[in-house]
Amino acid sequence: MSEESAPGDLDELWGAGTPDGFRRLWAPHRMAYIAGETDTGEESGKCPLCRIPTLDDSDGLLLHRGERMYAVLNLHPYNPGHLMVVPYRHVAGLDELDAEESAELVAVTQQALRALRSVAAPHGFNVGINLGHVAGGSLADHLHQHVVPRWGGDANFITVVGQTKVIPQLLAETRSRLARAWPS
Repeated sequence: MSEESAPGDLDELWGAGTPDGFRRLWAPHRMAYIAGETDTGEESGKCPLCRIPTLDDSDGLLLHRGERMYAVLNLHPYNPGHLMVVPYRHVAGLDELDAEESAELVAVTQQALRALRSVAAPHGFNVGINLGHVAGGSLADHLHQHVVPRWGGDANFITVVGQTKVIPQLLAETRSRLARAWPS
């Protein structure tokens, strides 16, 4: 033990800060999600997708507020810029949208694609809706369409082997950049 550190000093105990040639990705905020401790709202009877529009744009990670739809960053993104287009009306099925809602869903998705292209220049996109829990919908009771920007090689070794996604930008910064670039 070095003279500078007290007995039990974690840096010495764990070797933290000791150069060893490894780069570390620290994302402690993800542990609550991984452990299933985040409140999706469904357990408490409160829908988070209904709550988001009641928040300030920055706090809610809102990118755009339309008449029938809003766009919001995904709190647990697959890639930087992963966002969702969500109807204000609480419906579960795509077939429950009326004609105006359906048209705005497509229009806001197109705006999202334009904003993402101008800010991040992705090579492609995944755009889709998971209908029902068995289809992968974690918030299946409130319809939402995912827009995920993709780049060649974005599923590299750390994603495949380590089952870890590296998100190189804080959500607040991503929100700020995309909101500024959002087409009117």
